[in-house]
Amino acid sequence: MTQKVYRLSSVGDPVAEMQPSNFASPDTFTSDDRTELNHTFFATADDSILSGVWECAPCKEEIESYPAHEMMTVISGSVTVTDADGQSDTFTAGDVFFIPKGTKCTWHITETLRKFYMIAT
Repeated sequence: MTQKVYRLSSVGDPVAEMQPSNFASPDTFTSDDRTELNHTFFATADDSILSGVWECAPCKEEIESYPAHEMMTVISGSVTVTDADGQSDTFTAGDVFFIPKGTKCTWHITETLRKFYMIAT
């Protein structure tokens, strides 16, 4: 496999548009806007490591067990994450945060969110 350096663009692939994705359940959206887009810049052969840019309209989801380890950098928008103990943190443009696999939390996008992500399962 050829190794190379990947530039993660905040607009996704500059040649191809970002593609629709379905990480958020349709019933979790909190407005008429159901936009959800993704571009994966890098994925291992088994998809155990992923890196890319994701955008999602406002939604709110109770997550019993976060499905992966994920480090994120907010490009634009806002998300509030509330843990099982009720501790909330709001993340906006420029913030970097990490959620460990298995974390119980509420994920609440209050303003269309665009983020870089690095996922490890």
